Amino acid sequence: MEIRTATADDLDAVVDLWSREGGPTSMPCGHDEAAVLLRRDPDALLVAYDDRGLVGTLIVGWDGWRCHLYRLVVERRCLRQGIATRLVDDAKRRARALGAGKLEALIALENTPAIEFWVRQDLVRDDGTGRWTIRL
Repeated sequence: MEIRTATADDLDAVVDLWSREGGPTSMPCGHDEAAVLLRRDPDALLVAYDDRGLVGTLIVGWDGWRCHLYRLVVERRCLRQGIATRLVDDAKRRARALGAGKLEALIALENTPAIEFWVRQDLVRDDGTGRWTIRL
């Protein structure tokens, strides 16, 4: 398993994975949007590859004092293999290196499996904002 920052060469595979496995979203997630992300912050998009290709993604957005996590997507055939946890571990390393005080994720309240995953990652729900956070 290799986890690294994405390059422009990864974007077709990333967008394909997002369209197949990413679930509903209120924001477009096409090639153009992913290319803008890489131009804006070349280190923000983490990708995970195994010997068969792209198996996971995670966007680690940095706003100057905290990191926001988006588009944690894992190939269905690879669920429960620790890929999401490894992506989050890399996100934590990125956040610490940037000097972030915490990580935040927005999770749909009806997405019980996602909530269970994030709780296992030590994120807790801030009832005041509805965000899930972990202090670094």
